[in-house]
Amino acid sequence: MIEYIKGEVSKEEQAAFEKRLAEDKEFKAAFEEEKALWEMLGSVETPTVDPKVKTNFLKSLDIYKEAASSQTSIWLKLKVLWNFQPQLKLSYGLILLCVGLGVGLFFSKNHKAEVASLNTEVSDMKQDMVLSLIENPSATERLRAVSLTSEIKSLDDKVIDALFTTLNYDSNENVRLMTLEALTELADNPRVREGLVKSIVKQTSPLLQTAMADVMLRLQEKSAVKPLQKVLKQDNLNSTVKDKVEETIQKILI
Repeated sequence: MIEYIKGEVSKEEQAAFEKRLAEDKEFKAAFEEEKALWEMLGSVETPTVDPKVKTNFLKSLDIYKEAASSQTSIWLKLKVLWNFQPQLKLSYGLILLCVGLGVGLFFSKNHKAEVASLNTEVSDMKQDMVLSLIENPSATERLRAVSLTSEIKSLDDKVIDALFTTLNYDSNENVRLMTLEALTELADNPRVREGLVKSIVKQTSPLLQTAMADVMLRLQEKSAVKPLQKVLKQDNLNSTVKDKVEETIQKILI
């Protein structure tokens, strides 16, 4: 995808790629997300480099060269011992095996730490993108922001608050419904669960009121009974919503 975005593909590869984009909706959605992320990265300003960086780097390089030279000398000595003392080969072999395992374990831990750090950075970047897109005037972009939350393992409080603001006040009903679905998937979080219950009385759309009743029934959330009872007292309440809410209250209390 990145090679296509950068224009580094052949005409044949470009044609095949664009054909798949036209035929595969999921692939196209993934590509649009990748493209947006790439464009966002491209807009990040390059930080000014401190002149001392080069000096420090060259010093570190000299230290590394000295260490490498020292290590080379050690390995040469080991090689001589190996060649001239065959009776100790087994011992040396065991030593080298232990050293190899130790080095492997060291680099494995470092690699895992780097991957974990990279994953955290990507997650933070996605959360920043959600916060940016969710305020976009375009309903399509706001839907995209809500959809993006499913790819983030641990949402921070700012993103959760933004989702509840969208659920309760967004002008587009489809955006609010999708936001409700996204928040329902996070209902294991006590903060999210409490927020969903509080959002019941803030819904005025019959479609959202019905959907909220379904969510509370699915979660078997007993604390939702009182807010649902308040919905029943609303003036001009849709008859279908009324029946749905009454049925939900009964099933939750069973």
